[in-house]
Amino acid sequence: MRNAMHTDRERCVRAVQSKDARFDGWFYTAVLTTRIYCRPSCPAVPPKPENMTFYPSAAACQQAGFRACKRCRPDTSPGSPEWNQRADLVARAMRLIADGVVDRDGVPGLAARLGYSTRQIERQLLAELGAGPLALARAQRAQTARLLIETTGLRMAEIAFAAGFSSIRTFNDTVREVFALSPSELRARLPRQTVIAPGVLSLRLPFRAPLNPDNLFGHLAATAVPGVEEWLPRSLNGEGGPPVGAYRRTLRLPYGHGIVALTPRPDHIACRLSLSDMRDLAVAISRCRRMLDLDADPVAVDDQLRTDPVLAPLVDKAPGRRVPRTVDEAEFAVRAVLGQQVSTAAARTHAARLVTAHGEAVEDPEGGLTHLFPAPEALAALDPESLAMPRTRRTTFTTLVRQLAEGSIHLGVESDWEDTRARLLALPGFGPWTVDVIAMRALGDPDAFLPTDLGIRRAAQELGLPSTPAALTARAAAWRPWRAYAVQYLWATDSHPINFLPV
Repeated sequence: MRNAMHTDRERCVRAVQSKDARFDGWFYTAVLTTRIYCRPSCPAVPPKPENMTFYPSAAACQQAGFRACKRCRPDTSPGSPEWNQRADLVARAMRLIADGVVDRDGVPGLAARLGYSTRQIERQLLAELGAGPLALARAQRAQTARLLIETTGLRMAEIAFAAGFSSIRTFNDTVREVFALSPSELRARLPRQTVIAPGVLSLRLPFRAPLNPDNLFGHLAATAVPGVEEWLPRSLNGEGGPPVGAYRRTLRLPYGHGIVALTPRPDHIACRLSLSDMRDLAVAISRCRRMLDLDADPVAVDDQLRTDPVLAPLVDKAPGRRVPRTVDEAEFAVRAVLGQQVSTAAARTHAARLVTAHGEAVEDPEGGLTHLFPAPEALAALDPESLAMPRTRRTTFTTLVRQLAEGSIHLGVESDWEDTRARLLALPGFGPWTVDVIAMRALGDPDAFLPTDLGIRRAAQELGLPSTPAALTARAAAWRPWRAYAVQYLWATDSHPINFLPV
């Protein structure tokens, strides 16, 4: 069993007694005397060790009859880093559950996406997480319901169905069981001055410290496709403090579309979210967290990279770099092809033309966003002669979008990384750089590496690392399984604008 920290009792007790926030989301502490469960960093006085028991998931705590602590709100902990650093069945299932597949398609739909039987999935999730897919999805519905209760003015009946509950009675019973408060009591606990704007949700996305926002937001801003993404120089979330920009983009979601504004803060990411259908809330949050790599364990990553004397000063200078990822894997693959052998500006221009011609229009009262990025089905129907690119890259583009539209290649959160790599490499015009950048930013492989990237080779040469791809790959073996993070530190030595946070 790989996710076994909750079985290391001595280590868990030490983490709870020191209120170590680094372990929030890794495991949960259930208190036998009070029947509540907490995150390791709960500010309350720690219980006696003999009264503690540990679980690998909030769902397992709930299933065992424990209620969420009202002080530390363990249901809002960052997600376990395990699910974004692994590609086995359990990790892929957890990513799909976070993406709302069980709520939309049930456990049979989850099994079909993974290519396993429902019994196999149930057995593996129970063995590792102490809860099956239905219990895990139920825990997510409870968290979504709480967010809607506390951040919107929706009626409780609307919240129940938006959060994915099949009935108002089930919604009421679940909220009472998980939080020991009724939905109305949860809303009544809000400060009197709380103002809930209609149609807009203001949320806080937690992360494990440290987090360096420069390369993360700088990359997203510098590569933003006009109409789909933008960087506004001042935040819209109204939290005060020094002026700071907001990255905004449109989201294609299962039930509709959304617009999100994300702003880095010292201890969270401020998230301002507008949705055409509230049932998409949990999925939107999950995809934004994934794009910003918020469930990463930066301490584990940086400790490993510091073992290399060349990387150590880079890590010490700006610890906590994340890998900028994506909210739409197919979109990123298309953009990776558009960016082959051209500048960032040229790639943005190509993408903007596609957006204007084939994207779905949306309204954005708060900014300049105009479209959703075109779906593969729309791009597969375009006239190849309309593409202003060399014939060979045109072939690469049309082959990719056709296979994405047909489902021959699937780049969802459940993708098997190695199998998908092999399928992409078989496409015309797909070399190691294109495949690995898709693996790093779309598939989420934390060990993806780009030894042929010009910026990486230039950084390696300046730092005294081997600069040939083969020699650099050999040196990078010591950085595994975090080579995608090493890429971020190496890129940061260059003067490329993606490394700086626009203000």
